Amino acid sequence: MSHGAPKKRGTFGLVAEFSSAEALLEAAEQAGSAGYRETDAYTPFPVHGLSDAMRFHDIRMPWLIFTGGLVGAFTGFTLQWYTATIDYPLSVGGKPFNSLPSFFPVTFECTILFAALTAFICTFALNGLPKPYHPVFNTPGFQRATVDRFFFAIEKSDPMYDSEATRKFLEGLGAIAVSEVEN
Repeated sequence: MSHGAPKKRGTFGLVAEFSSAEALLEAAEQAGSAGYRETDAYTPFPVHGLSDAMRFHDIRMPWLIFTGGLVGAFTGFTLQWYTATIDYPLSVGGKPFNSLPSFFPVTFECTILFAALTAFICTFALNGLPKPYHPVFNTPGFQRATVDRFFFAIEKSDPMYDSEATRKFLEGLGAIAVSEVEN
């Protein structure tokens, strides 16, 4: 175990503070047009069009939910079929053991249940939650992101990131303040 100098903390990126949703939306559009891709926005309420302005398109979630629904339908149907035809066949009114119409309600409900559970679990997994710490929390005044301020971050990992040029770019967008945030 080393007891030498503490590890040098790196820079996370630059975070700009805006006073309105419209200013944030305009900043996101201009940053996307300028070529910045490793960006994120923090707002006190959902801002319509922000994900489009940031060019955020993730197609994984709909496919995962669809797959979860298919697994649910298969599970519900297979469970009923197995119990009605193999495990405990019971002749009711002369109907066949594998009467498909009687399987539809449970199959449908299992489809919805599995799709909903998949959506819930994948939302946490794909967003990296729970996240008790994130470097952007070190931004001065960031606690107002849940009240009345809008923040736009450009991460250092972005290929276009240059400390001085990116700072001037963000200041030129009308930011109230631009802060360099450490990891």
